[in-house]
Amino acid sequence: MLKFLRILLAEHDRDIASITKNFLVSRGYTTLMCSNGEEALQRFRKERLDFVIADIDIPIINGFDLATEIRKRNKDIPIIFIGANSRQTDIIKGFKVGADDFMARPFSMEELGLRIEAINKRAKTSERSQHIFKVGNYILDTLHHVLIFKDRERRLTTKELDLLYLFYEYKNRVVERPLALKRVWNSENYFNARNMDVYVRRIRNMLCEDPDVQIENVHGIGYKLIVPTSVHDMMNMGI
Repeated sequence: MLKFLRILLAEHDRDIASITKNFLVSRGYTTLMCSNGEEALQRFRKERLDFVIADIDIPIINGFDLATEIRKRNKDIPIIFIGANSRQTDIIKGFKVGADDFMARPFSMEELGLRIEAINKRAKTSERSQHIFKVGNYILDTLHHVLIFKDRERRLTTKELDLLYLFYEYKNRVVERPLALKRVWNSENYFNARNMDVYVRRIRNMLCEDPDVQIENVHGIGYKLIVPTSVHDMMNMGI
């Protein structure tokens, strides 16, 4: 869902950064703002992010070099470059280093929003073509709503599937309770919170046959699905 996007905004102009962040937040996006490329790269390595917007002229590490480093760790995360002009050489260089789009100033915030939606829609369509996911020694089939262990299948309810897939998306990272409630139940009220605890217990029971797979309580924050980490996962996490 678009409203749950976590966007890294790398912009050195404070006024432009503030205007852009306010717009993105108004659209429901969590926005992490950085004023230089070095800070942006550090945040990228530490945070779970869904989208990057970077000015090509940010200091210390410029936008092109930032994108190059990001692409070493994650080849799929969407990147939009912003430039003060539309020099053909900058646009070509931007796409060569892995950008999904290039916006030359001046542009409207509404145009930025539409481009984010279009790029994210294409990315999600590509992701949905995959429906088989490995969770430790389990196989999660999101198309057929089943969790498979060895030769045994367990059918999942819609909410069980949505919650487990959310944990999988954030594997080895914390899923905050408000996010899970909004994403799976569309509401943060008390009854849904208690209901979610019941579903977490159910999912724990489903995963109990693999000791390397666990759902940890992160006190006062949320949950974390612990799964064995592959080399590919480590690269995407910036380790």
